[in-house]
Amino acid sequence: MEEERLQKYLANQGIGSRRKCEQYILEGKVTVNGKTIKELGTKINPEKDEICYNGKKVNKQEKKVYILLNKPIGYVTTVKDQFNRDTVMDLIKIKERIVPVGRLDMYTSGALILTNDGNFVYKCTHPKHEITKTYTVTLKGIITKEEVEQLKKGVDIGGYTTRPAKIKILKTDQEKDISRLEIIIHEGKNRQVRKMCEAVGRKVLALHRTKIGNIGVKDLPLGKWRYLKTEEINRF
Repeated sequence: MEEERLQKYLANQGIGSRRKCEQYILEGKVTVNGKTIKELGTKINPEKDEICYNGKKVNKQEKKVYILLNKPIGYVTTVKDQFNRDTVMDLIKIKERIVPVGRLDMYTSGALILTNDGNFVYKCTHPKHEITKTYTVTLKGIITKEEVEQLKKGVDIGGYTTRPAKIKILKTDQEKDISRLEIIIHEGKNRQVRKMCEAVGRKVLALHRTKIGNIGVKDLPLGKWRYLKTEEINRF
């Protein structure tokens, strides 16, 4: 079997994204044949070498799984939470060790993909691939045309100016004093949509991600999940 880079192998086994696995190596959490490795260029032979992460042997995974979850609010997007809060992993009981692709904050619901395929995680999360994310956001107050134009052009969310976004007004309700928008972005900055709305002076009342790329959760109840179809995986 051909040798491959250690971080790529770890990512493919579901330890984390390639970037995360590089971090684990630099932190000294990975050993090869009992020796701590901190060099990112290290190559290994999975058939001959014993690779351990945090003292546990990393077993080669044969089956790749790709899951779409319609995340409810109240769940943290992480494998394990240090504060013992409910995580998205509590909603998916399978034997494969999977990780979330990107994240949704605790108070955001909607589409979230989880997998044990590190290359897929990299493809979906690296900015150069420009995977779109579609959100429905409910705002306090009636949004103005000027505010919509600001969101479309890009706003400062704290040291970073967002790229142009697609904005569509879905509903305004004078009586309830709310606006509902569809927002489509290519980036994945932390709490980006919330910060964008705050940048134009609007408070977010509810936030739901309806799609990742062309994969949506319209027919998937909150808290439920399903396996992605081959043709869906190939769209990324």
